[in-house]
Amino acid sequence: MIKVLLADDNETVRAAIKNLLSSEPQIQLVGEATTFDETLRMASDVKPDIVLLDLHMRGEENLDASLVKSRLHACAQHVLIISIWNDDKAKALADEYGATALLDKIHLGKQLVPAILNCSCSSGPDEVPIMVPTYHIFSGLVDRDAT
Repeated sequence: MIKVLLADDNETVRAAIKNLLSSEPQIQLVGEATTFDETLRMASDVKPDIVLLDLHMRGEENLDASLVKSRLHACAQHVLIISIWNDDKAKALADEYGATALLDKIHLGKQLVPAILNCSCSSGPDEVPIMVPTYHIFSGLVDRDAT
């Protein structure tokens, strides 16, 4: 069972993601958070395999990237970032956060479950097998080392 903590401030997005994950027997949603502080508390408590983190939660615009990376990776093996933005700034920030993948919210229906299952193939963000794409770009899957 892959334990996922969902962190997004948008109730509609959370509901859609919960709906997607509910049909996957290998994935268990272990909590929902609407702020970064709440995400950290919950991650520490439930020890998820994956934190699914909205890149731009309201009120969280000036987070220290090193804090995000160290605190989340202390609790979870993988951080999957979701964002409505697909620009270079979003990609760079996701990378600074130590994200295993950056997923486009518009295409979560196609990208989310495969990304979560890909994470289950490895034990950490730097140990993803070469054959498993690790950086999700909005036009498709691209190996992180190639970007």
